[in-house]
Amino acid sequence: MRAARLIRMVLLLQARPSMTGAELAQELEVSERTVARDVLSLSEAGVPVYADRGRAGGYRLIGGYRTRLTGLGRSEAEALFLSGVPLALREMGLADAASAARLKVSAALLPELRDAATGAAQRFHLDAPAWYQEPETPALLPEIADAVWDDRRITARYLRKDTEAERELEPYGLVLKAGVWYLAARTQGDYRVYRVDRFTAVARAGSGSTSGTDDAGERFTRDGSFDLPAFWAERAAQFARSILREEVVLRLSPRGVLQLPYVTERAAAREAIARAQAEGGPDEHGLLTVTLAVESVEVACAQLLALGPEGEVLAPTELRERLASAARRMAALYE
Repeated sequence: MRAARLIRMVLLLQARPSMTGAELAQELEVSERTVARDVLSLSEAGVPVYADRGRAGGYRLIGGYRTRLTGLGRSEAEALFLSGVPLALREMGLADAASAARLKVSAALLPELRDAATGAAQRFHLDAPAWYQEPETPALLPEIADAVWDDRRITARYLRKDTEAERELEPYGLVLKAGVWYLAARTQGDYRVYRVDRFTAVARAGSGSTSGTDDAGERFTRDGSFDLPAFWAERAAQFARSILREEVVLRLSPRGVLQLPYVTERAAAREAIARAQAEGGPDEHGLLTVTLAVESVEVACAQLLALGPEGEVLAPTELRERLASAARRMAALYE
């Protein structure tokens, strides 16, 4: 405990030109007398800590003394790569590790670079949750995140519609998408995606404990070729395609062409527009006819109403009739 405090003192003094005994005591959560004893111990160990006397005095390192970044632990280093996502760090229980890592990196930087962290934080920020919803942290997320970091198998119970299934999983990675956490895991040789908020119980495989805390559990050998961003991008594209099971034909005004990607599935809309433009483009009236993949007639009706008069459904007849009926009811409201 004391050794860790001494290291932290050196890092604090290395990151700042000078600190008073009171400032060090507050940072280290000890008394000023303990600070004085620790400074003496550092001096005896060869660390050049100098004490300035007087009202404006304090402690500082002399002679350009610098530590090397050898104290960065594995969890701190991993957390550092996520330090731009504070909400995600807190939800996974890694906020303390990230804080310690940032302090060590700050201490190792040259003086002219020590404001880099503050400068970046003031210029870039990731707001992961979606609009109009309160983000909720899944109760089992910290346990799952711990298994991901340690490459440990887990036995999990997972809700699938109205049933609950039990799976033994090799947790490869976590993804935060629009405020929702997903787990990429391997089971029976296949990689699959699970919503973390649908897990009802998690235990380390082989631990014999429902909490997973009684035993070290079983580690798995990670596939070195697994690429989480690439895997997620592929599965996300597959999911988007899988739900677009029907097609509708639209005639769009120039403004409707611009609006379509914002009212329906964006990739499908852009693909439909590009295909129509390549096959002949707008007619003599400037209208573009596109064939758009949609999830269902019901969903398409709700989405395409947002186009107003900038888009006309040509097929299927059922969708055209639904929109015509909605338009008549809306017109009646405003008569």
